Amino acid sequence: MIRINENYLKLQSSYLFVEIAKRVSVYQQENPEADIIRLGIGDVTRALPPACIQAFSQGVKEMAADATFRGYGPEQGYDFLRDKIAANDYQVRGADISSDEIFVSDGSKCDSGNIQELFAGDIRLAIPDPVYPVYLDTNVMAGRTGEFADGRYDKILYLDSLPENGFVPNLPAQPVDLIYLCFPNNPTGASISRDTLKLWVDYARENKALILYDAAYQAFIRDQALPRSIFEIEGAREVAIEFRSFSKTAGFTGTRCAFTVVPKTCMAYDGNGQKHSLHALWNRRHSTKFNGVSYPVQRAAEAVYSPEGQAQVQELVDYYLNNAGLIREEMAALGFEFAGGENSPYIWVNCRRDAWEFFDLLLKKAGVVTTPGPGFGKCGEGFIRISAFNSYANVETAMTRIREALGAGL
Repeated sequence: MIRINENYLKLQSSYLFVEIAKRVSVYQQENPEADIIRLGIGDVTRALPPACIQAFSQGVKEMAADATFRGYGPEQGYDFLRDKIAANDYQVRGADISSDEIFVSDGSKCDSGNIQELFAGDIRLAIPDPVYPVYLDTNVMAGRTGEFADGRYDKILYLDSLPENGFVPNLPAQPVDLIYLCFPNNPTGASISRDTLKLWVDYARENKALILYDAAYQAFIRDQALPRSIFEIEGAREVAIEFRSFSKTAGFTGTRCAFTVVPKTCMAYDGNGQKHSLHALWNRRHSTKFNGVSYPVQRAAEAVYSPEGQAQVQELVDYYLNNAGLIREEMAALGFEFAGGENSPYIWVNCRRDAWEFFDLLLKKAGVVTTPGPGFGKCGEGFIRISAFNSYANVETAMTRIREALGAGL
């Protein structure tokens, strides 16, 4: 008989954003006239930059003529895009990354979930708490996490991210093999300093560990002292893989384009202690299971690096950061403690009560959707995440509604 992968049965409840959508749907069915403002899921709301649209349209036109039509492209991405990424995102900041170390894909979510296929089933994992659910759930599916009890899996080393440490976890107290880091952080909005990131790189080098570094929100960094890439840190090429996306940078959430950087000097080991190139392994996996991002989409992504594209992307990011600033002001005025919103589009608010209860109250009394912290881990209890991805007018309205609801004794 056909059998299932029973590790899927260890997954806890619904995927976070599916559960949120379900609750919102039930509320809307019961209140069809309700005007809902969504500040929950991190989905952009503004149109693609004009430079990207122009390049996208030109790419489609090329696909309409036999002379310029393209079929299967290189699985790793076209050189015209990889060259731009290497030069503008890395080399200009002093990071030694070449274009052939970049793998273009259809999303960082996919890559950060799929990368774990390269590693042994019994490696020791260190995962922050709270955390983007994909890191944990894909390892549950792979059978690395053990049994679930009291809100956690017994084979995971959880790295608590708390107000006491500025939501930047401390180094593991014991050796681990694989470490997940995300900065600017989703969900807390926290950023990491260059010196602190260097401690993590040094730890990985000393313990022959690997860091999976999610930098999907690097475009929101305005503090020039903060690193945008782990590869700005000396020694990171040997112990890190980085994920980046055009989704939040240029509004590609519905267009789908991202990339993963796997340096050729980044190694992992077999059971006999022999080194193997993770670049070669990921290239094999990528080529086997992925046929590449479409040509017009890659042309649109290339346009991000044009002078016009850079200015337009800057304006988009500034717009969402302006929203975040308004949310920060309102939360402060209401007396809430929070993190994020300065170098990040997320504001992590201590709601001073059960987070799902607060989510439901904001939904039903203010018509505002947020994200409950427990969906990101045990340390998320008592917090909600507010996203700055919406129109400024909607954010203003949402903050007014929350203020009035709280004033009414919410």
